[in-house]
Amino acid sequence: MAEVRQIRTPADVEWVLGESRRRPVLVFKHSTTCPISAQAHREWQAFLASPEAARVGHAWVRVIQERPLSLALAGRVGVAHQSPQALLIWDGRAVWHASHHAITAWRLKDVVARAVAGYQGGRGQ
Repeated sequence: MAEVRQIRTPADVEWVLGESRRRPVLVFKHSTTCPISAQAHREWQAFLASPEAARVGHAWVRVIQERPLSLALAGRVGVAHQSPQALLIWDGRAVWHASHHAITAWRLKDVVARAVAGYQGGRGQ
């Protein structure tokens, strides 16, 4: 399974933004009280177990427990906060995002494959 950094401090938000300058970073925003978020979390976990997951960095944030950090990240990358939400961050900005039932393992694999193809084509280096 891919290594995932949990966003718990402002330094973790900075890590996501800094890491996104080296490679794309997929961030999962999770509500621990929402059944739709629980389903999206299962999809994200299935994606993390796939070989495609190793191609990008990963982070996640609990939107209730770390709400100020979740909102700060949303503001920094220019995407309105939603939960559940997946964000692909590259060069400090969101280049893709989805929420609720649009978060599926298949969709995450597709988005990562397209992003990495663009990254290896010269963007980001």
